[in-house]
Amino acid sequence: MVAEAARITLVSGPASSGKSLWAERLAIGSGLQVCYLATGPQLPGDAAWQARLLAHRQRRPSHWLCREVSLALPQALLNLEHGQLALVDSLGTWVASGLDAAVASWEHHCQDLEAALHAVQGPVILVAEETGWGVVPSTAAGGLFRERLGALTQRLMPCCDAAWLVLHGRAIDLLRHSEPVVEAARPRCTP
Repeated sequence: MVAEAARITLVSGPASSGKSLWAERLAIGSGLQVCYLATGPQLPGDAAWQARLLAHRQRRPSHWLCREVSLALPQALLNLEHGQLALVDSLGTWVASGLDAAVASWEHHCQDLEAALHAVQGPVILVAEETGWGVVPSTAAGGLFRERLGALTQRLMPCCDAAWLVLHGRAIDLLRHSEPVVEAARPRCTP
């Protein structure tokens, strides 16, 4: 697997595509201690969300560390210890945590995440949802989520040494089988 040697890996796909399973497989294959960074809320009153969280917990190896980080993702990445791999699941829930942030504040969060990815000592696997493949969101919040997540994944792609698109339970190596749509205006992230 290419991602075993990658410093930053992006794994994206639509809901229930298998992207988290693929990211977990890459993490296991690394041989490193995995620190799972959960960005989603607890939502104790939401039974469907609780079932989803439980399924993720039961699937993960019991020796993995797990930290619930919400918007503090950049700080959590910087706190990783030598020999750890961070599995971030997911950028979509991280974006959702910051939907109420004003544009300038959101930009600051994104800059902090980019800086953390640049400075992090170990490998990172980022899981991200693909949005906008279907119906246009009917709410302003849905549209904002789609725009922020899409912009974030495009912004972070130059930082990535590996990228996978997961569809229907199949992983496609994006860097091997794709070309950039436009040359990035931003310089490539380097360690």
